[in-house]
Amino acid sequence: MKKTLSITIGIILLMTIGSCKNESQKTTAGVEQFRFTEYTIDQLQQGYKNGDFTVTEVVQAYLDRINAIDDNGPMLNAVIQVNPDALSIAAQLDQELSEGKALGPMHGVPVLLKDNIDTHDGMETTAGSRALSGSHPPKDSFVAQKLREAGAVIIGKSNLSEWANFRGNLSSSGWSGVGGQTKNPYILDRNPCGSSSGSGVAVSANLCMTAVGTETNGSIVCPSTANGIVGIKPTVGLLSRSGIVPISFTQDTPGPMARTVRDAAIMLGAMTGIDPADSKTAASEGKMFNDYTPFLKEDGLHGKRIGWYTSGRGTHYKVDTLMQKAVDYIVSRGAEVVEIKKIYDDEVGSLSFQVLLYEFKDGLNKYFASLGDAAPVKNTEELIEFNRKDSVELRYYDQELLLEAQRKGSVESKEFLDILSKMNRLAREEGIDKVMAENKLDAFMAPTGSPAWKTDLINGDAFLLSSSSPAAISGYPAVTVPMGYVEGLPVGISFFGRAWSEPLLLEIAYAYETGTRHRMAPSFRTE
Repeated sequence: MKKTLSITIGIILLMTIGSCKNESQKTTAGVEQFRFTEYTIDQLQQGYKNGDFTVTEVVQAYLDRINAIDDNGPMLNAVIQVNPDALSIAAQLDQELSEGKALGPMHGVPVLLKDNIDTHDGMETTAGSRALSGSHPPKDSFVAQKLREAGAVIIGKSNLSEWANFRGNLSSSGWSGVGGQTKNPYILDRNPCGSSSGSGVAVSANLCMTAVGTETNGSIVCPSTANGIVGIKPTVGLLSRSGIVPISFTQDTPGPMARTVRDAAIMLGAMTGIDPADSKTAASEGKMFNDYTPFLKEDGLHGKRIGWYTSGRGTHYKVDTLMQKAVDYIVSRGAEVVEIKKIYDDEVGSLSFQVLLYEFKDGLNKYFASLGDAAPVKNTEELIEFNRKDSVELRYYDQELLLEAQRKGSVESKEFLDILSKMNRLAREEGIDKVMAENKLDAFMAPTGSPAWKTDLINGDAFLLSSSSPAAISGYPAVTVPMGYVEGLPVGISFFGRAWSEPLLLEIAYAYETGTRHRMAPSFRTE
């Protein structure tokens, strides 16, 4: 099965919105009856060991659920396409289990990849753009290869904000020309955030066990908070970006998205490794782990000194209330909390934007070249022209960011290198590193974002609150965990800190998660 939208996308979207209530009512019972609802990786592996079910049975169940929920139920538009080879891969993994050859903790785990991550199989990689429809990359991305080696079953590709939401003005997160508008599974007319929208929705709605998203700034942590799941935005270089449609060589990273910290940690370890095709990964030598689960400690908050990043306080009083409860809990578990109002100069944001524009053009052109003669478009100039002529691509928002990027010079120019150097210095040495050293901090924490806004294809996104930039711009890690709910909509708390501090952040996040247990499965409400 492959999911695409025709030229009549606008009509289809209107019909979908108008029919959501009845579809939601019809599928609620089916949601509750799904055998593997809220299953963890450990439960899955124990079931395989006990002979309770086979990999083939598990994969078929998830494919059936995608069909029932994403196609014929609330129509979440979370999955762009399913893998035609999923069941044959599952059968092979069953054979290996019968021979006592389990590949590891990811063996037989159904995984979705954001559709900007290359796979060399029967699936396309489109970044959500109709310009890349029919594009079949010549090889797997490094992270897809690592997941296959670990025994994961890549069951499909998830929808996303087209080009990872770096194309134009007034975009709606979760919309792509290929997949349409992804919906929030808690309340269907609410936005899933992005750009890893489909990955976040699919994990939350139990359409897969785990998923891979990508982040340049907020694209893992925002859909994680909006969909009530755990997301890890690793240090840039911990996971390879080769075979991933890029925005920024400096800030891009893939990362795991799951329903629990433990599942996300298991998946993270499966994807690490030095990749000659991505020079950033060389810095991970001696700093990466193949198994992050030993760092998961229930008393992981005790003795920690955590900086409460308060820049967004006062923006949303309901989020402030949840955050204060989280702070009180963290203190009760033996941590010390220090309020931090500012991490870096305001100029850092504008410098980052310029870096992204330069690197977007350079990165896209290199990606198109990697596709060889079969590339549907050969460069950003052809992409811009395709969008101008297409009946869908510019219907809801423009391509101004792509046009700005096209006007930029080389990433080898002195102008760019000066901007990059200044951004890194202000965000790192004179930013996170300095503030943490001066205040003797183990980590920072802050609300990940505000509750999901109503999706609006006319006016675009309505962001109120975000804490993703310090970790994103510095290239440092962040982990978001469910913190509570506002009128049924989830809100997360982020823990972030120094480069390569994933073990420490996971320890803190796991201790918070196990002590609070805020995660609740969505029920596909229509209002």
